[in-house]
Amino acid sequence: MLDKLKPPHGAAKKRKRVGRGESSGWGKTAGKGNKGQRARSGGKKGLVGFEGGQMPFQRRLPKRGFTNIFKKEYSILNVGGLAGAFSSGDTVDMAMLVKKGLLKNKRRPVKILGSGDIKIPLTVKADIFSAQAKSKIEAAGGRVETVEVVP
Repeated sequence: MLDKLKPPHGAAKKRKRVGRGESSGWGKTAGKGNKGQRARSGGKKGLVGFEGGQMPFQRRLPKRGFTNIFKKEYSILNVGGLAGAFSSGDTVDMAMLVKKGLLKNKRRPVKILGSGDIKIPLTVKADIFSAQAKSKIEAAGGRVETVEVVP
C-alpha cells in the first residue's frame, strides 16, 4: 500500500527549529553566538579565498606570465609504441589507436614523435608528424599521411 509507506525507524530526522523561545534551548541568538558578521542574516561568506575582509592571498601575490589561449594540445604517440601494437601492412588511424587503447584523449589531434624503433611497414594517418618519426616510418617501408582537421 503506497499510502502506508514510511522510512525505517531512526532514518528520518526532524529539522532543528531555532528561534522558538528560550525553553527550546535554541532561543534568543538561535545558536549563532553573539553579534558579529556570522550572526547576521546573509552574513555567511562562503566564497573561496575569503579571509574576513583581509586582502586575500591570491590577490596579494604578483601576477606572472600568461596563458596562450591559442595553444594547440596534442595527444602524443611514439613510433616505438606503434611497432608493438600493429602488425605489418596495417593502416594506423585515430579509430585504430582508440581501439588499441593507445590514446588517452580522443578529442585532441594526434602527433607522432620519433622515439623508439620501427621495423614493420605501416600506413600512419595522423594530424602532425615530427621529422624523425616521418623518416623512421618511411625507412621501414611505410607511408605517412597527414589528416586535415576540420575546425
